[in-house]
Amino acid sequence: MKRWGLGLRSKLLLFSSFLFVIPYLSYQFVWELETYLRIGQEQTLVGTARAVATALHERPALFDNQSAFLANVRPGKDLYAHRIVYPIQLDGRLSDWQDYQELAIEYGAANLIEQSKVYRPDSLRFTHMVGQYDKFLYAMFSVQDDQVLYRPENALRIDRNDFVQIALTQADGQFKRFVIAPFQAGWVNAFILDDNTEAISPVGVETRIQGQWRSTDVGYDLELRFPLSMLSSNIAFAVTDVDDPQSREVNYVMGTANPTKSDDLGTVLVPSPEIERIIKGLKYSSARVWVVDNHMRVLARSGDIQNAGGVSNTSDYNASEDSLWQRFETKVLLPLYYKILTKPPSEFIDELSDAFALQGKDIANALSGRPDTLWRLSPDNKAVILSAAHPIFIDSEVMGAVVVEQTTNGIRTLRNQALEKQFNFILAVMLLGIASLFLIASRISNRIRRLRDDTENAIDVNGKIVGQISASHSADEIGDLSRSFFQVLGKLSQYNHYLENMASRLSHELRTPVAVVNSSLDNLMLDPDAADRHIYVERAKQGISRLSKILNSMSEATRLEEAIRRTDKETFVLHEVLSGCIDGYKMAFVEQQISLDNKLPNAVLHGAPELFAQMLDKVLTNAIEFSEVNQPILVRVFEKDKRVVLTVTNRGALLPNDMQNQLLESMISVRSNSADDASHLGLGLFIAKMIVEFHRGTLHIDNLPDHTGVVVLMSFKHNEV
Repeated sequence: MKRWGLGLRSKLLLFSSFLFVIPYLSYQFVWELETYLRIGQEQTLVGTARAVATALHERPALFDNQSAFLANVRPGKDLYAHRIVYPIQLDGRLSDWQDYQELAIEYGAANLIEQSKVYRPDSLRFTHMVGQYDKFLYAMFSVQDDQVLYRPENALRIDRNDFVQIALTQADGQFKRFVIAPFQAGWVNAFILDDNTEAISPVGVETRIQGQWRSTDVGYDLELRFPLSMLSSNIAFAVTDVDDPQSREVNYVMGTANPTKSDDLGTVLVPSPEIERIIKGLKYSSARVWVVDNHMRVLARSGDIQNAGGVSNTSDYNASEDSLWQRFETKVLLPLYYKILTKPPSEFIDELSDAFALQGKDIANALSGRPDTLWRLSPDNKAVILSAAHPIFIDSEVMGAVVVEQTTNGIRTLRNQALEKQFNFILAVMLLGIASLFLIASRISNRIRRLRDDTENAIDVNGKIVGQISASHSADEIGDLSRSFFQVLGKLSQYNHYLENMASRLSHELRTPVAVVNSSLDNLMLDPDAADRHIYVERAKQGISRLSKILNSMSEATRLEEAIRRTDKETFVLHEVLSGCIDGYKMAFVEQQISLDNKLPNAVLHGAPELFAQMLDKVLTNAIEFSEVNQPILVRVFEKDKRVVLTVTNRGALLPNDMQNQLLESMISVRSNSADDASHLGLGLFIAKMIVEFHRGTLHIDNLPDHTGVVVLMSFKHNEV
C-alpha cells in the first residue's frame, strides 16, 4: 500500500509559510514605533503649550476682567459671551441664533428677583444668551408671557408695562441702568435711567443700545446689540412682567441678577481679542489652541481640530497616479492592506466646536499649577485627541491655562504609509523567496528522483546488477550521495562478479586436492598390498589437508572479526613483535632474504601483539609469494608526521592499475588460476586491513615509484615508552 506523505516541494512550501511571520513582526514594530511617536507628540504638545503660556505670563491686562477673580462661577448670573461667527441681523426672529440654541440658558422660578403673587410658569419664563461679534455684545431673549402689555404710546412712565432692564458697570466704574419699554413691537432703543435705584425714571435715550422687539404666539422675542466699550465686566438683565392693564402692577421680575444693586450684578466674560491676536498665528501649527481662565471658561481659541493632525501628509503617491504599479497598488494591494490597517477619518464629531468652557483632568491640573496631558476619543470613536495644558502665571498665581490639542491622524497616516511600503517590500521578498524555494525544491526533487530511478534501473527484480549510476560532479550533498551510490554499486558489482566466479574459483581450488585423493584411493584399491601404498596414503592426506585449508580460509575472516571484538587491548613494543616474526620467517624461508630496518626501536602500539603478528604473516606471505628470486624483502620502521610508519617492500610483479584500491577488499585476488597448487581466496590483505584498523592505523598498497615492485604501507599512532 502506498504511503501518503508530503513531498520535498510541499514541505519547503509548508515551512516557507513561516515567512508570514515577517509582516507580523513588521506590523508590531511599526505599532511600537507609533507608540514612541505618540510620546514624542505628547512632549512636543507640552512644549507648544509652555511656549504659548510663556507669551501670556505676567500680563495682567489680559486678565483684568472681574470674572477672572470670581471664587465660583454662578450659572445664569455669570454669563459667557459666545463668539458669533456671522453678524446677527436684528429682526427679532432669532434665526441667526439657531446654531447656538444649545448654549442658551433657561430662566424660571429659581431666577425670580421680585414677585407680588404666586408664580405660575406659564405667566413668565424666558430663554437667554449673549454673544460677541466684532466690537459688539449681542443678547437674545425668547420670553414666554401669557399676557404681553406694552407701554401706552403717550405715557410718561415706562414701568407700568412689560419691560427689560439692563444694568452694567461702565469702564470708568460708573453704575448705569437702561430699560427697553416699547409701546409696540418693532425697532427699539434703550431709555437711560437716573441714579435712583428705587424708581424707574428715564432721563434720556441711549441709541447705542439697539434692538428689535417681535411679538410671538407665546410672548415676545427680543434681540439687542450694544458696544463692548459700554461695560467693563459686570452686567445684569431682568424681565419685568405686568399682566393687568387696569392696575398695571408688577407681577414678577425675573433675570440674571438684581439690576438695582450694583454689588449684586453678575459678570460677563467676553473672549479676549488681545489674546486671540497673540495666538492667531498658531492656526498654522496644525493644532487647536485654547486659552481659558481659572474657571475653565474660554478666553480665546485658534485653529481647527479637524485639521490638527500634528504631522503634515508628505505622501507623493499622486506623482505617479497613471503608472501601472500605482493602479495595481490602488485597486489590489491597498484594499487588502486596509483590511488590517485603520484609515484616519477625514471628519469626526467635535463636541468642543462651540464650547465656552472646557473640562478635563489636564486642565484641572494645569489650573493647580502642574502641566499635564490627556488622551481622549472623539464622541464617534473615530479620532484620538491629545491635549496638553500649561498654567498661566501672574504674580505667582494661576490666572488661566493654555490648552493645545492635536489628533493622532498625522501619526496614523505616517504609520499607514510606512506599513504600506513595508508590506510592498515584504510581499515582494516573500513572493521571490517562495518562488526561489519552490524552484530549489523542484531542482532537488528532480535530482533525487533521477538518482532513485538510476538506482532502481541499475538492479533488476532479481537483485542482479545490470547497470551503473553516473557519478554526479556537484559539490553538494546530493552529488556526494550520487558518488557514494556509484562507489557502493561498483563494489557490489565486483562482489557479485566475484560470487558469480566463485563456482569456477572453488572448482579450480578443489579440483586438484580432490583429484589427488581420488587417484590415491584408486591406486590403493587396485593394489592394496603394494609396497608404495604409504605414498598413496600420504598424498591422500595432503589432499584432505589442502581441502581443510580452503574451508579454514573461507571462515577465517568471520572468526577473526569475532576475535577482534572480544580481544582486550594492551600496550606492546613494536620492535619485539617485528623481530620475532621476521626471525621466524627467516628460518621458514631460508632461501628468501628478509631484512629489518627499525629507526624507532622504542615505539609502542596499543592493541594485541598476537593479532599484529597475524597481520604481518599475511603481508609477508604476499611479499614472499610475489617477490622475484634472489630479491630481498625489506621491512622498515620510521616516523612520519608524528606517526609510526611500517613498510614492507618486495621486488617483483606489479599491481594492476585498476585493482590497487580493491585488493584490500574481501575475496579480491590478482593471482592467476595456475599460479601454484596453494589455495588463495583473496582474503589475506582484507584480514590485514581489519587488524591494522583495530590498532587505529591505516593500510595502503601501491607500486614502487620505479615500478620494480610493490610496497605495503601501514601507519599507526606514535607512542613512546
